[in-house]
Amino acid sequence: MSTKHKPSQRKAASPGESQKLQKVLAQAGLGSRRMMEVWIEAARVTVNGKVATIGARVISADRIQVDGRDVRVESAKQPARVLIYHKPEGEIVTRDDPQGRETVFTKLPRLRGARWLSIGRLDVSTSGLLIFTTSGELANSMMHPRFSVEREYAARIFGTLSVEQADQLRNGILLPDGEARCESLADEGGEGSNHWYRIVVTEGRNRLVRRMFEAVGFTVSRLMRVRFGIVDLPSRLKRGQFSELEADEVRRLTEWLLRPPKTPMAPGRTSSSRVKKNTQSSPPLVSGHKNGKRGQVRSTRSRA
Repeated sequence: MSTKHKPSQRKAASPGESQKLQKVLAQAGLGSRRMMEVWIEAARVTVNGKVATIGARVISADRIQVDGRDVRVESAKQPARVLIYHKPEGEIVTRDDPQGRETVFTKLPRLRGARWLSIGRLDVSTSGLLIFTTSGELANSMMHPRFSVEREYAARIFGTLSVEQADQLRNGILLPDGEARCESLADEGGEGSNHWYRIVVTEGRNRLVRRMFEAVGFTVSRLMRVRFGIVDLPSRLKRGQFSELEADEVRRLTEWLLRPPKTPMAPGRTSSSRVKKNTQSSPPLVSGHKNGKRGQVRSTRSRA
């Protein structure tokens, strides 16, 4: 007599297909895993209509809601994608703008079953490197203060910093939302009264670099982000163009983020350029895979 099992109406998910709820919420770009655990404990999250609990596992077929709104479940097998974009001045980093201004998201390639998440922001007057990813977990790791990921900027001011003013920026200066300091500051020279500086910070506070210079008496007339962590803005990537990192580059970025968190420095202490060179800025990630074809960079600027 045959002992064949009757097929069940719903196939059980294997352990590899299910994921922890807090991880799924983090991957969706809602916040860190720890923050998602707090939301779950506060009964803000439901799974298939029932209030979720810490440690719950979910699959793609489950309906997850936060505060009554649906959350898309990313497949555990779906590899993260990372896009670098050279933001021009005048564009804003938001999906919808009530004033109808041009946003960076309208320029990005369309996705199916995922969405681009911005890793940090740049204000409307700042240009340079913006990074987008489909992985909320990667985005949160890049932005979380615990990892102290460096942001490097080229800043142009009217005038020249004195030795005392430069030391203030390096050692720490008090702003309305707390103390801020740069990891490194380099004089890049200039023409006439305009002077360029390279400045590295490890925070993503709103308009931080501009406010730091204003605190010592200078207005930043041009600001451009040129590096974020180990990701450099390639010189060949013109304003309004984007480039996708190859799978190997995404893997290197992910492995770098898994390094031990940077130990906070004591107040008044600054890091040397040698430390910076041997950690975040070396080796830089630059993309060789552009818009699906090698050697081609996709321009998002309209053609006349």
